[in-house]
Amino acid sequence: MSKENTQVLFSKRPFGVFDPKETFTIVKNPIPTLADLKDGQLLVKAYYLSLDPAMRGWMNATRSYIRPVEINEIMRGQIVGEVVLSKNPKFKVGDKVQGFLGWQEYALTNGQDIEKITPPPGASLRDYVGIFGGTGKTAYFGLLDGKPKPGDTVVVSGAAGATGSTVGQIAKIKGARVIGIAGSEEKCNWLVNDLGFDIALNYRDPEFASKLAKATPQYIDIYFDNVGGDILDHCLKRIAKNGRIVLCGAISQYNEKQPKGPAFYTALITQRAKMEGFIIFDYAQKFPIAIKDMAKWLQEGKIKRKEYIIDGLENAPNGLLKLFNGYNTGKMLVKVNDENVKSKL
Repeated sequence: MSKENTQVLFSKRPFGVFDPKETFTIVKNPIPTLADLKDGQLLVKAYYLSLDPAMRGWMNATRSYIRPVEINEIMRGQIVGEVVLSKNPKFKVGDKVQGFLGWQEYALTNGQDIEKITPPPGASLRDYVGIFGGTGKTAYFGLLDGKPKPGDTVVVSGAAGATGSTVGQIAKIKGARVIGIAGSEEKCNWLVNDLGFDIALNYRDPEFASKLAKATPQYIDIYFDNVGGDILDHCLKRIAKNGRIVLCGAISQYNEKQPKGPAFYTALITQRAKMEGFIIFDYAQKFPIAIKDMAKWLQEGKIKRKEYIIDGLENAPNGLLKLFNGYNTGKMLVKVNDENVKSKL
């Protein structure tokens, strides 16, 4: 096996659309050995890396909910993997773990930034960077914090992505009428025929605005926004009295040099509606509740998931750019190492 550890460094802050070759640098370093580990340290072999729209925001040197990634730092990202070397009594070789260990094949850690995981029946390790990871938890708390009622009309943008597709399914479980917004007819068909959305609308359709109005005759009780931009404005026009807008993401604006804010925000005044930002880290103490519920729904077949897997860590930079171009349906992951091949370190 190779004795080199592939790592992806963040090398240049982008302005606007990022160039993967300029923004990231791929380096090779020796894989740490047992002799290299200090007391309390362990080495984790990454199997899968999550690619998320939030990563674009982490590249900016601006005030946010988390510090920006520093230049020449290993790019931040959540992984699932296995402990392959350990001098930490809390972790033994063979333990499966997840945590923000970054874009690297092997990660040296003191164990404070990871946790052990045991997939429940019907689940896999990959689910801990998907349905049980940041995307699934975001869907769970972002939607349910507002206590949607049976019969509510819930609209979800970015609905064919990992978070949006989960939001819609949870809303259906809670008895809502669900409308998904996606970027192709293929994605719209998947939302309705496979996931059970009531309606799916293609925002590239020239008649999108009129179709959204027709689909929401009683207006929108909850709008879960993953994209921002024009779609946010269209949904503001349709927001119901005392409606709620969950600002989860704005993927349409992250690469814009001049991001566009909402033009029809006065609907919040006239309809006494609420628009609020949302970050899952605020719910950290409740994460086990979300995983328990999601595991139950997964086993019952009430939640389905789809994965778009990119092979090889060296392809992660281009994969992240693809995420912003709408290539994926479902959760985008990078297969870093084969979980069926054991390391000999």
